[in-house]
Amino acid sequence: MSVRAAVLGAGSWGTTFGKILADGGAEVTMWARRPELAQEIDRAKRNSQYLPGVNLPRSMRATASLEQAIAGADQIFVSVPSKSARQTLKQVRPLVEHGDAPIVSLMKGVEKRSGMRMSQVIAEALGCDPDRIAVASGPNLALEIAREQPTAAVMSSTSAETAAEVARAASNRYFRTFVNTDVPGTEFGGVLKNLIAVAIGIVDGVGYGENTKASIITRGLVEMTDFAVAYGAQPETMQGLAGLGDLIATCQSPLSRNNTAGRLLGQGYTLDDVVSHMEQTAEGLNSVAPILALAHAKGVEMPIVEQVKMVLDGTMSPREIAPHLTTDDDTPQEETQYGSNDRGGALRRAIERALDLLRDGGGRAGRD
Repeated sequence: MSVRAAVLGAGSWGTTFGKILADGGAEVTMWARRPELAQEIDRAKRNSQYLPGVNLPRSMRATASLEQAIAGADQIFVSVPSKSARQTLKQVRPLVEHGDAPIVSLMKGVEKRSGMRMSQVIAEALGCDPDRIAVASGPNLALEIAREQPTAAVMSSTSAETAAEVARAASNRYFRTFVNTDVPGTEFGGVLKNLIAVAIGIVDGVGYGENTKASIITRGLVEMTDFAVAYGAQPETMQGLAGLGDLIATCQSPLSRNNTAGRLLGQGYTLDDVVSHMEQTAEGLNSVAPILALAHAKGVEMPIVEQVKMVLDGTMSPREIAPHLTTDDDTPQEETQYGSNDRGGALRRAIERALDLLRDGGGRAGRD
């Protein structure tokens, strides 16, 4: 029997994930806040604003009614901006509280007020068991995937059964979904790489070259790992698709909203100018302050993110940003591959994982 899936949010990623599910055999109903967008997806099988030139599967449906979208759904995917997630979920709660359908977060942000991860917001707002919740992450640039360029992702849940169930639905000939049970690591990987991508965009906008960017990516992964491990993540997760994989894709692609936002900042635009210029939310801009608050609470040093915040606040010129060189004194520091919590073997294991992915093209759900 085919899975009946509801996807809440019809931006570029939500619509792309709806296409992934439909191309994997699911019956998909999209929910769009704007009726005219729902009508275009439902009738024309297009989303011209967010996925120009992409034909959507004929089996995909869309509606502006949450109730109609969720009715009868076996799996529910949430792809709305993190800043509006709780408000949307309040409307969803009476529609799902008596069911047992998995709720899947496609969001890569933290709640600004509370600092909560999106899976935590879902659990609190819907009052549901965490084992019912899954999160998706990985190197997932929406337009590339909508054009059916091959890639992989991770589906994570505290319940291995939930992760596997959703991964089976979210796999097709161009999209492979792996599974793990490290929810904090998978979510924080998706959040933290956005902040590093903003830094990369800033130095790119300034005109700095590949050495600077490679240094920031490498030291950025150190910051990501130290932070995530401090909050209960497994260091291996940061070497996989949700960490290193997503970091590379987001930092190097002009399709990345966070990279684009950073590049505009580097070119001298103010934060207000950047926000008004962007058609979709760059989650990294909203996540800087709450992530730093969480880092300070655990005593984790994040010099790259600190300097991104200074650029956002207007207290540092983009030209002065060089976070990979930041130090409190001139004492030579030991360089670690991937964070102080994983000093040995991380690079070797990351390379081995990448080679395994290249060799192993079969199967519908693997282990990340």
